[in-house]
Amino acid sequence: MVKNPRPNRTLDRDLNTRVMMEKANVAIRQPMVAPALAGTFIFLSGLIASFAFGYGNNGLIIAAAAAIGAYMALNIGANDVANNVGPAVGANALTMGGALIMAAIFETAGALLAGGDVVGTISKGIIDPSYVSDPKVFIWVMLAALMASAIWVNLATIVGAPVSTTHSVVGGVMGAGIAAAGLVAVNWPKMSQIAASWVISPVLGGLVAAGFLWFIKSRVSDQQDKIAAARRWVPVLIAVMAGVFSAYLAVKGLKKIIKIDLQTALLIGAGISAVTYFLTKPMVKRQSEGKENTKETVRGLFVVPLIFAAALLSFAHGANDVANAVGPLAAIVHTVDLGEVASKVSIPIWVMAVGAFGLSLGLLLFGPKMIRLVGESITKLNPLRAYCVALSAAITVIIASGMGLPVSSTHIAVGAIFGVGFFREAHWRITANAADVQEVVATEAAKAQKKKRKHRKLVRRSHFLTIIAAWVITVPAAGILSAIIFALLNKFAS
Repeated sequence: MVKNPRPNRTLDRDLNTRVMMEKANVAIRQPMVAPALAGTFIFLSGLIASFAFGYGNNGLIIAAAAAIGAYMALNIGANDVANNVGPAVGANALTMGGALIMAAIFETAGALLAGGDVVGTISKGIIDPSYVSDPKVFIWVMLAALMASAIWVNLATIVGAPVSTTHSVVGGVMGAGIAAAGLVAVNWPKMSQIAASWVISPVLGGLVAAGFLWFIKSRVSDQQDKIAAARRWVPVLIAVMAGVFSAYLAVKGLKKIIKIDLQTALLIGAGISAVTYFLTKPMVKRQSEGKENTKETVRGLFVVPLIFAAALLSFAHGANDVANAVGPLAAIVHTVDLGEVASKVSIPIWVMAVGAFGLSLGLLLFGPKMIRLVGESITKLNPLRAYCVALSAAITVIIASGMGLPVSSTHIAVGAIFGVGFFREAHWRITANAADVQEVVATEAAKAQKKKRKHRKLVRRSHFLTIIAAWVITVPAAGILSAIIFALLNKFAS
């Protein structure tokens, strides 16, 4: 007796329908997981701050400040951390998952172990404290600045623009300060320095990165005997990296553990550089033995140094930039506790924890988008080029610190990526033969449907223009938003 196969087909259709519905439900729910976790973290931060630390009648203010500080930390993690690990991901030295885990660990460690225990409540001297000496006004200024800067960084992340969180905070403080006390309250010479850093940071970072790329190409990659050249110069370059990052961490990342001036930091860096050279020279020789005499072999020698560089940049970033999230929060807590405005305050452990874990959570939940943008979308990176970017970020910060220039690590890192891309364009135009040039001219002209487009484009101009525009308007945009928020708080919350 032959069974009717139709019931089986019906059952198969039912199962397929159920599977498709489950997949559809997962696809719908998945985009909501990250915002839900972020919202839970923000809520818990405010709740714990309000009830676990005994602020009595002022619990609502502390809760609001802690929640906004957590929101700011999430946004810094989503936007700013990409600059440290993005090049390594773009160069395929790290997977996205590996980069997220490594950055989260080192960002948190940097924030908790070496994060500054004393911060200026008026960010970088932008506002004269005497003009906002009333505790209530001061609290509204800090809340408005924190909220405005967090919103602006969030918007920048959505549109795909890596912006300076330091400049966002500066703009927020400036805008709320002007709304509270007028234009006279602003330290305009300091603002001029910050405006100058918009140009200085990316240009200096780009020049340093391009200079290192030119050196490596001319001394190693383009040499006939690439293996011999690599054995000679790669240990030197790794030693330079070790020395630079030692000085960088001493200057920017170890303030809480020990106070080190720039001259001492440079001496420490020189010593570590010498030790690193003698340790890595035989290692590079062993690693290159039996390898082909190709550029790919040379690039492979920079993979491990690049991973170390990304980890060290993440540690220093966590130590240095966590204050952007929790500095205003610490100022509010201090003002509520003592009922007075102070020019500098200590950061309580719980406040630092909010910043540290918010930074890492923001990176894990929302960081991949910016990591891909920084590492893959601006220009094509490999381990050698990404190494130049990481080294440039550390060197430029040290140079700027020695010159007393207020620079942005975001602007430096992204400027270094642009510098590498534009250098490759220029180098190709100078060294390419006539046949290659004609082929590219024809290809580019066909793309543009006109004959004016004659150059090989190795940097995406759309990203370049978007990022530059976001940098230029960060301070005024955060300032205007902060002034509006302050006016609302001062009117309805007083």
